[in-house]
Amino acid sequence: MLPRLPRSYAPTAEEAAAWADTLVRRQLLHAAVHLPTGQWLVQKTGGAPVHVLDGPAALLDLAADIQHRTRTRRNHIR
Repeated sequence: MLPRLPRSYAPTAEEAAAWADTLVRRQLLHAAVHLPTGQWLVQKTGGAPVHVLDGPAALLDLAADIQHRTRTRRNHIR
């Protein structure tokens, strides 16, 4: 993951859920499940291992990484 600047706010569970839903709908993640503990289970592809993320901030970091990779790949194709 890329180094992150400190956040000026704490991401909410609702914000993380919106990002998770978007990433799954756009097929950038295979699955993202919010646990009652506040953690997230994410799977990049159907056969990939499941990763445990520690909360909304970790999910937003993952979303930022995916977004960065997607944009970087697009710029290299042009």
